[in-house]
Amino acid sequence: MKNDIQEQLKSLILEALSALDLGTPAERQVYLDFPADSRFGELSTNVALQLSKSLKKSPRAIGESIVSYLKENLSKNPLKEYLKEIKVEGAGFVNFYFQERFFHGYLKGVVAGGKDALSKDIGKGKKVLVEFVSANPTGPLSVAHARQAAVGDSLAKIMGFLGFKVEKEYYLNDEGNQINILGRSVELRLKELNGEKIEFPEDHYQGDYIYDIAKSLPTPNSQLQTPNSQLSTYSDFATQYILDIIKKELQDFGVEFDTWFSQKKLREDGKIDKALDFLKAKGFLYEQDGALWFKSTQFGDDKDRVVIKSDRSYTYLAPDIAYHQDKYKRGFEWLINLWGPDHHGYINRLKASAQALGEKADSLSIIIVQLATIFREGKPVQMSTRRGQYITLREVLDEVGLDAARFFFLMRRTSSHLDFDLDVAKKQTAENPVYYVQYAHARISSILRSSGIKIDKDTDLSLLKEKEEIDLARKLWQFAYSLSICINTLDPYLLTVYLQELAETFHKFYDRHRVLTEDAALTKARLVLVDAARIVIKAGLELLGVSQPEKM
Repeated sequence: MKNDIQEQLKSLILEALSALDLGTPAERQVYLDFPADSRFGELSTNVALQLSKSLKKSPRAIGESIVSYLKENLSKNPLKEYLKEIKVEGAGFVNFYFQERFFHGYLKGVVAGGKDALSKDIGKGKKVLVEFVSANPTGPLSVAHARQAAVGDSLAKIMGFLGFKVEKEYYLNDEGNQINILGRSVELRLKELNGEKIEFPEDHYQGDYIYDIAKSLPTPNSQLQTPNSQLSTYSDFATQYILDIIKKELQDFGVEFDTWFSQKKLREDGKIDKALDFLKAKGFLYEQDGALWFKSTQFGDDKDRVVIKSDRSYTYLAPDIAYHQDKYKRGFEWLINLWGPDHHGYINRLKASAQALGEKADSLSIIIVQLATIFREGKPVQMSTRRGQYITLREVLDEVGLDAARFFFLMRRTSSHLDFDLDVAKKQTAENPVYYVQYAHARISSILRSSGIKIDKDTDLSLLKEKEEIDLARKLWQFAYSLSICINTLDPYLLTVYLQELAETFHKFYDRHRVLTEDAALTKARLVLVDAARIVIKAGLELLGVSQPEKM
């Protein structure tokens, strides 16, 4: 039986709804989920509850008619071999119970096929561009950027694993007012280092790294440090200096980008003007009060937006429109942007821009990644970007390491604020979630090394009958489903939850049952079970960018 039994059951339920005339096609939305309590089977649907109001019937009555139809029509369906029972339970849930041999077949498939047996081709080669971090090169990456990096990179890995053709991109805002302020900050610190008394502006970048940049400028005899130096020279030097730091930090964090896209080059290539000309030709731009406006209200925005100000300078929206037009022209069918919470109000205008460019509304997805608070010794660490008083990605990496940093930044939904406890992340105990999961992988690896037994594809798995054995097999089978939820929500968070639950299920099994027993046949069966667990844990950790140690 293939791992898409959910889809087969869904088709069968839809067939039942149609044959029984239960609701219109639009109402026949069938969702199959895992019951929170395994006593209620392997899969459950609430379709009877959904249809109850429109049909004016009790959910249980609707559920009974669905179950009756399914049982009558399963005789010639391959699913019959794997279904133990179908019941209506609780308020009207239709629950499906699987035969143990379904899980036995799944385990054999995983051990035989390895990581490849775990993936499903959901993406069908669809071209996706995930743009994330895209922090202005005005300072080291903060923990807010680090969280976006972990989310974006893991999401891209999961999508690639499930059949999407994914590329990762960093949009470099390498011009504009913030870059000018950076250059001016370096210039002032250089004068200060040369003995001048400086009144440093509050709105300039005040972190110690500005002194480091000033000290790294070429020798005093160079033009760069003469009084006649142009501000752009300082800005360009500082931008490249910080960009080199950002690239190294991300590399050490396990994040590699396919493309670093420069806004300066976008403008120099004339793509901003070309994009605005395109919108003007479509009738989506108009002049008012000396400025050029985009008719974003035609596409659901609450008000029209300025793209060129009265002083003829671009607003932030103008290059963003051109940038996204460029993405589409490069052949990407689905654009996914990860932004910080301060950009929430910007979503509608950019989605309006995509539609004005002639693209479908759902071709652009924007994910808001909420902030993270770092805790040390039970107290939050204060942050201030301008003053440089914040914990950087580098500091987190140095303190807890890559594995804990990646895992911890993913342990809450992107839509929720994240509390990152440095002290917990450093513990080598079960209290540390990433250690707990990695320890399960290391423990299984040790078992397999100690056994000295070659796993046989013809191993008799019918010997796996204990509750903890079946619970572990069931949890392994849920891996592909957890990944599909990550795609549907565009959030890798659920994978961290799944891996913790899988590790817990494995540890419960291991604590109550020996793998290497005096019964050779049972030992082989349990080795298949734990090897399948190793393969799934390893694949999950890889998708999160976390290592999979074989010894701890």
